[in-house]
Amino acid sequence: MDLELLRTTLEAAGEPSYRYDQAWAWQARGAEDWEAMSDLPAPLREKLNEQVPFSTLTVENEAVSKDGTIKVLFTTADRRPVEAVLMSYRDGRRSICLSSQSGCPLTCSFCATGAMKFGRNLTSAEIIDQALHFRRLGDVNHCVFMGMGEPMMNLESVLEACALLPDLGITNRRTAISTVGWAPGIDELAAQSRPMRLALSLHAPNDALRSEIMAVNDRYSIEEVLAACDRHYEARRRMTFIEYVMLSGVNDRYEHAVELAALLDAKRYKINLIPYNPSGSPYEGSSRAAIDAFQKTLEAEGIGATVRLTRGQDIAAACGQLAANALAG
Repeated sequence: MDLELLRTTLEAAGEPSYRYDQAWAWQARGAEDWEAMSDLPAPLREKLNEQVPFSTLTVENEAVSKDGTIKVLFTTADRRPVEAVLMSYRDGRRSICLSSQSGCPLTCSFCATGAMKFGRNLTSAEIIDQALHFRRLGDVNHCVFMGMGEPMMNLESVLEACALLPDLGITNRRTAISTVGWAPGIDELAAQSRPMRLALSLHAPNDALRSEIMAVNDRYSIEEVLAACDRHYEARRRMTFIEYVMLSGVNDRYEHAVELAALLDAKRYKINLIPYNPSGSPYEGSSRAAIDAFQKTLEAEGIGATVRLTRGQDIAAACGQLAANALAG
């Protein structure tokens, strides 16, 4: 919902200021429509229904995985594609993965979003409306900005959305903002008071290999990016999570694990190894045996590493896949 439009509409109608708080509280609790807001006068509900769209996004497609993952393809008012995902876990986590841009300008070679034409930054309303869609389906308690786009290139809107997420049940400590290595954004995040987590999509232990698969490395080298992450740690005293997608024969060998461990301070970094979700790229995912061996090598070198649970492979849940498939169709 465009909350600024809601505010100005209420003001123009001469409504008391608390009406805004009432309307937003209903949204944050998962109200389905204006009519559900029973403590707003009926004539006001009718006016809002006419003048304030309940969401800035339109659902174009929804896919449900056999593991319970739900992926939604939205479009904005100007027909830009946007994806978001809800992942449910046995331990009670209901985590949403949000997009910050339509498409992405940074063209990582293994990413379906990177193969799309970049559209634009999303507004804070378009970001929070992704979360509100899933809130209407039930409780949510974790959030990751790992969907379409580079959050650090649209950090103002991302942070505006983060300020609203606690009202939906997602604390900032349970919110992670991922970056492919946009160093100025990491420094900007470090200056914020909200305790969001930082995740770095590294995916290679040296500049030569990283530049082959991630063009952003030619702008901000591994040394520059890790220096920014270290500054973030000094400011926030929170570990950075290293995201490392496992690509068969590319970045998953023993020597890569040893080199990766040598880069990182175990007190400041923890590694998430990510099984590759095929996305029509030239890469194949590493075998489970290769992932396990990589993890054991990292731990032998003194660096904590976990293997991320794979979710939604049967519904094209990798970032950008639903949108790419829809555009291709």
